[in-house]
Amino acid sequence: MIKNSFCSWSGGKDSTLSLYKALKNGLEVKYLLNMMNEDGKNSRSHNLSLEILKEQSNSLDIPLITRNTTWDSYEKIFVDTLKQLKDEGINNGIFGDIDLEDHRKWEEKVCTKADLEAILPLWQQKRKVLLNEFLDLGFKTMIIVINENYMDKKHLGKILDKDLVNEFEEIGIDPNGENGEYHSVVLDGPIFNYPIKVKKQDKLYNKGYWFQEIELINT
Repeated sequence: MIKNSFCSWSGGKDSTLSLYKALKNGLEVKYLLNMMNEDGKNSRSHNLSLEILKEQSNSLDIPLITRNTTWDSYEKIFVDTLKQLKDEGINNGIFGDIDLEDHRKWEEKVCTKADLEAILPLWQQKRKVLLNEFLDLGFKTMIIVINENYMDKKHLGKILDKDLVNEFEEIGIDPNGENGEYHSVVLDGPIFNYPIKVKKQDKLYNKGYWFQEIELINT
């Protein structure tokens, strides 16, 4: 079996844990793939700057591929990119979904169009177990997007730990953020060669979501 793979990369905790598990299972991850906004400055899902994504890529020592897209052109550009990766000898796509069936179906669909296999290392595992595993492994992740329908903006910029997990459970939200409560950026962990150092900037609001802007600290 050819084990060359790419990882669908958001920069957050689920894609990071799926990457970690794929590497532990012996897959050769050749690329991280992220879909950006039309201007190519920030990621479409987590609003991470290209600079932050590149720094994650450098610390992981896995090359980053980005594509600029609108939501309307997202699937076509994604599939076209997978076909290019297939031509380079990539046979698998790694995704970080846990139990959202529509996401799994979409990932399998786009991979099939490019003759790739979709691999979901976290699939159907218990959310809380995965979150505890992520924290116990020593990954460090910061909350950078929150949905105001679920959470207060005071949580923006916080580092996720077990105390915060307990707080989320007390207020009645999924501590994994699997219902869209929040997104995160991973700054350090066992597969990173060095920590990503950032400083917090402004908090921005757009259509029900609060965003914590962060800037890379160059060392």
